[in-house]
Amino acid sequence: MREWANAHGSKGQSPLFACPDSASPAIAAFVNATAAHGLELDDTHDESISHPGAPVIAAAVALAVPRESNADALFAAINAGYEVVGRIGAATNAARVVEHGFHPTSLFAGFGVTAAAACLYGFDATRLQRAWGLMLSMAGGSMQFSQETVGTTVKRLHGGLAALHGVMAADLAALDIYGPEQALEGRYGLVNIFGRDQEPARLSAPHADAPEIHRISFKAYPCCRFFHSTLDALHEVTDGFSIDAQTITRYRIGGPELLSTQHVVRRPQSEMAAQYSLPFVIGAATIFGPRSVEPYSDAELANKNILEIADQVDVVIDASLQAKFPDHFGSWIEIELRDGSVRRAEVLDSIGTPANPMTTDDLIDKFDSLIAPIDNVLHGGDVARAIKSLNNAASIKALFARFQGSA
Repeated sequence: MREWANAHGSKGQSPLFACPDSASPAIAAFVNATAAHGLELDDTHDESISHPGAPVIAAAVALAVPRESNADALFAAINAGYEVVGRIGAATNAARVVEHGFHPTSLFAGFGVTAAAACLYGFDATRLQRAWGLMLSMAGGSMQFSQETVGTTVKRLHGGLAALHGVMAADLAALDIYGPEQALEGRYGLVNIFGRDQEPARLSAPHADAPEIHRISFKAYPCCRFFHSTLDALHEVTDGFSIDAQTITRYRIGGPELLSTQHVVRRPQSEMAAQYSLPFVIGAATIFGPRSVEPYSDAELANKNILEIADQVDVVIDASLQAKFPDHFGSWIEIELRDGSVRRAEVLDSIGTPANPMTTDDLIDKFDSLIAPIDNVLHGGDVARAIKSLNNAASIKALFARFQGSA
């Protein structure tokens, strides 16, 4: 992505993370959002089955840094982006959208990015509506990647494309290039052409509990969000992964329908496909532990120990958990041992969800573990303190300069 950005013109002051380069806001948003979506460890808004953080935050930072916006403006923009993504996902009935073959992050997040940009640009409501009209003609994102073993890198781009298109829509609207004003609720608007069993009233309904940004799940494990409750349950039935895998003869998993229709490729041939394969993830977690990114590397895709376990995994639909989805990404797992005994555990809300949250220390540890391989001097505790002090900073520029590091 960095090579692509440099080849297509890097003029601009928006930071590209993890390198000293800068680019235009749209290109920086594209590159950084793709990177943020690249390890299957970004946040999830469960009801919309989407990852708003990668595109919304990447775009908001790309726009705010060269404008030297203050923290209040940045946070307001990010909040608006999350709010739009969550409400659109609810109104279109995201779970059915996925069944119909569209990836919610790519489909919804661009509208959130446009809203974030509109906040920073000072748009009025009409200009925002017309910018959404432009975004409507750029929205898409096929789920075909979930059905194949290779050619899956496009899924990483879905976060980046949403960021790129959202910024483009806002930029064009700022130049008085407009789209239709009923992009969300119109006859051929997003809710009607992509939604299934739609609830358009959810676009503007009062909050029952909290804003959408407070309904976010953080990932503890580097795989599809749907699997996290299964991994928590696997931790329980294996006594913290202490049971010898050789003594387990069968894994049976029950959960929402999407587990069995989207996630049972048993011989993935790419990192992304492996992280999207429930059988492979069960094998990887059993052998390497659930938090390791190592088993998803090209070197481990043919690991016979992982694949032997993957072949022992059966996935079934559980009607009761389907009824709770997507408010809860619950699942259960049964393991059968060589002595004939069966151990079972069910988890409704995995670690990292609002109902079972990760602590700030957990998030700092996650940050440090991910950045450790590049031997960077950036530490999670320092970043957390810097973010907390942003409200007292005149500009956000200094904070994000830390993320550029060296080439």
